[in-house]
Amino acid sequence: MKKLEAAFENFLWNSRFIVLVAVVASLFIAFAVFYVATVDAFYTVYHALEYGTPGMEKTEKMALRASIITHVVEIVDGYLLAAVLLIFALGLYELFISKIDQAENSEKSSNVLLIHSLDDLKNRLAKVILMILIVRFFEYAIGMKFSSPLDLLMFSGGIALVGLALYLSHSAEGKH
Repeated sequence: MKKLEAAFENFLWNSRFIVLVAVVASLFIAFAVFYVATVDAFYTVYHALEYGTPGMEKTEKMALRASIITHVVEIVDGYLLAAVLLIFALGLYELFISKIDQAENSEKSSNVLLIHSLDDLKNRLAKVILMILIVRFFEYAIGMKFSSPLDLLMFSGGIALVGLALYLSHSAEGKH
């Protein structure tokens, strides 16, 4: 009976390696999103060079400027999403498989990448996701058309809520 119990506990302990599927998949997706955002960045720079074309009408220039700003926000959003996936992959690995010795011993290592508990992972992901939401809000704000004073009031309320979210996330850090 003791051997059966030991074998079952060994099986349970080794079942944590299934998390490697999520780690590897998250890394591949992060690499893909980094690639997409980088390609978008190169195309945005290419289109930005058109901005200085002599003889371009003012309306065309304004439309191109708005398009470039929107693309820049989308690129930032893509890089933030890729960072979330990278943090998620590293965190899962550290929590379920093994500590990453190179990260622990490196002087260049960022605290963002050192995950010691599920709460650490949750807090790191929450901060980056909050930044993605802020960038997304900014992206929508760029294209927003105000047709009534209520639209402007709701937009102002959204800005106040974003500020409150940032304040609360930073004040929560001070308590630890």
